[in-house]
Amino acid sequence: MGVTVWSSSSTIILLLTCALLPPSAKPDPNDERCLTQLSESLQDPLKNLQNWTKTTFANPCQGFTSFLQGATCNNGRIYKLSLSNLSLKGSISPNISSCTNLQALDLSSNSLSGPIPPDLQYLVNLAVLNLSSNRLSGPIPQQLALCAYLNVIDLHDNQLTGLIPQQLGLLARLSVFDVSNNKLSGPIPSSLGNRSGNLPRFNASSYEGNKDLYGYPLPPMRSKGLSVLAIVGIGLGSGLLSLVLSFTAVCIWLKISEHKMAAAEEGKITQLMPDY
Repeated sequence: MGVTVWSSSSTIILLLTCALLPPSAKPDPNDERCLTQLSESLQDPLKNLQNWTKTTFANPCQGFTSFLQGATCNNGRIYKLSLSNLSLKGSISPNISSCTNLQALDLSSNSLSGPIPPDLQYLVNLAVLNLSSNRLSGPIPQQLALCAYLNVIDLHDNQLTGLIPQQLGLLARLSVFDVSNNKLSGPIPSSLGNRSGNLPRFNASSYEGNKDLYGYPLPPMRSKGLSVLAIVGIGLGSGLLSLVLSFTAVCIWLKISEHKMAAAEEGKITQLMPDY
């Protein structure tokens, strides 16, 4: 009888415990869409992402366990993507914004090309963005300023052009900012170059390697000297001036010589004329 009572009590406790446990998180269709589109935009010549398949995309996480190489999961959602130094080519799919729980994206040290998608603005939980050491081109999207939790923006060693968006200075949590060795131009926004208060400051190493970028904290720009066109123009102008002066001098000399010859001829004629 005692055994029966214990067994019934254990069963009740077990049922109550199961009832109180949170249901297991189901695969998120947004994550599946994000991973599928990103996989299609990437090229993996060394086959480093062998388990990046549609089957895995359909169920990439189980709680905090990830079944996908380079992915970290948090409660059944993609929390971090770290695909650095895998010799990846291709571009960054704008649909990466579907991974709405993503807090860290690291695609550094690959050979990715094309622009940085402005759609990254929809990753509202993003704290770390590292796209350094690739071949990315085009401007830095000003929409990144909408990712209010960004702590790290590392874009060094790319081929980015245009201005540094001044809106990025509004990111109060930004503690690492590196856009060195690109093709950026124009002034460094004071909201980034000369931050005030308790905001972290970025030194010249964050901006160097952009020959047309200027402003604090970079040192003053040196005089670039005369351009090739200016030198050619000055040379042509000097040559033309010399030619005009030479031509003028010859004309004056001929005029003087003509007057002298006329005066000499007149003198000869006067001597030959008889006196009356």
